[in-house]
Amino acid sequence: MDEYAIVTKGVKKNFGGVHALKNINLRVNRGDIHAIVGENGAGKSTLMKVLAGIHTKDSGTVHINGKEVHFTSPKQSRENKIGIIYQELALAPDLTVAENIFLDDLGFGKVTVSSRELNKKADRVLKNLGFDIDPTALVGSLTVAYQQMVEIAKSLAKDVNILILDEPSAVLSEREIDILFSQLRLLQGQGVTILYISHRLEEIFRICNAITVIKDGETTRELDPAVCTEDDIIAGMVGRSFENLYPEKCTPQDEVVLNVENMSTHRLLRDVSLHIRKGEIVGLAGLVGSGRTEIARCLFGIDKMSQGKIFKNGEEISVSYPAEAMRHGIGLVPESRKEQGAILSRPIRENTSLANLAGISNRFGILNMKKEREVGEFFKEKLKTKLNSIEDPISSLSGGNQQKVVIAKWLNTDCDLLILDEPTRGVDVGAKVEIYNIISELARKGFAVLVISSEMPEVISLSNRVYVMSEGYLTAELKDDQITEENVMRYAIPKRESA
Repeated sequence: MDEYAIVTKGVKKNFGGVHALKNINLRVNRGDIHAIVGENGAGKSTLMKVLAGIHTKDSGTVHINGKEVHFTSPKQSRENKIGIIYQELALAPDLTVAENIFLDDLGFGKVTVSSRELNKKADRVLKNLGFDIDPTALVGSLTVAYQQMVEIAKSLAKDVNILILDEPSAVLSEREIDILFSQLRLLQGQGVTILYISHRLEEIFRICNAITVIKDGETTRELDPAVCTEDDIIAGMVGRSFENLYPEKCTPQDEVVLNVENMSTHRLLRDVSLHIRKGEIVGLAGLVGSGRTEIARCLFGIDKMSQGKIFKNGEEISVSYPAEAMRHGIGLVPESRKEQGAILSRPIRENTSLANLAGISNRFGILNMKKEREVGEFFKEKLKTKLNSIEDPISSLSGGNQQKVVIAKWLNTDCDLLILDEPTRGVDVGAKVEIYNIISELARKGFAVLVISSEMPEVISLSNRVYVMSEGYLTAELKDDQITEENVMRYAIPKRESA
């Protein structure tokens, strides 16, 4: 057993009557990058939290580096040099980047805290990782992608010999993923064992030495990425294979739904012009910080334009705030559904009707509960959302089903332009296929759809056209055979000015 960094046998964990882990048997070789894959709700995150001491196992055994352990607190896990990067960011938004990175020991063993020393050390960690982030910036002011980079830096700044990463690349672009992978390989070369959870199967084949598949709280397969295929992984995850992840592209109509001319902001965007036709899926690609999300925020009235014009169905419109955008038929599914797209503690029924309360209220503004329930049940069936009751909180759903509810919120309005920012972030492959089919069906019904995604295959395979952003500028419009990964990256990478 000494050759293994982690061994679990028959590990079980129940939450009331829910069997989150039924029978987990796992063997991870020292120095391996080992993938853990499975659908949402399969038990991956619960297993990671058992190893991190967040949850205490009910039965079974866990061995770390040949020694049996029974963690009852995160402190015990850290003492065994286990680090974890959670899918849900664990950062303090009102503290700086540097303070978050060294939150466990701000004074580095001293009684007082030196901000200068703290910022200097944080800057060194960030630069070593290839992340261009100001250590003095408040974490709450950063985009979700940059917050994920801080979370990664926070974990890698510690002395660990087992590192657990739960969906670390969910909001990172290809370039940031390359940086992350180079760091992981460097850590692997130093003898660090890495557990890697990801729904992006192409990443598994790029970075991992071994694969363990989990389904319904049980380990079902151990696979070698050198010889297995994506279909082998998918079959182990969901019990069936998918011949084609992406639906056939539909032909857009001639009518232009959205036309943007010379959109600029004071902070980033510069003279961005684009258009989307009826029944068209347009992709927006670029590196983190390139301006993709900023375009979505301007179109939805969250951020203010310093110059430029927006035309909707041929008429110039003003979108100074979200309610105004909604009146013009614009809907936004934001990149972070849990912070920005849904009210987690409220029922699925309420989240579905949230964007159109007037439509289910009488002329005195009194909500019609019967109508609201009918709307919730209708979209549950229409989008095939897996849930027990529309009265359950949306937090009770898997990531994919939460996303369906957030999309249903806009289908319950009169919008004809839907902006989807990272539509399949943190979603398993089965739910991805369902969401792709929903997007395709919307286009066939005449919706204009703008898809912003860090997943290159997603942008390429869904979109009729792709706009590429770099440092606030729109650098390319790609069509047909031009839409390739090479072309997207060519225009996404910032061009250095010659001396």
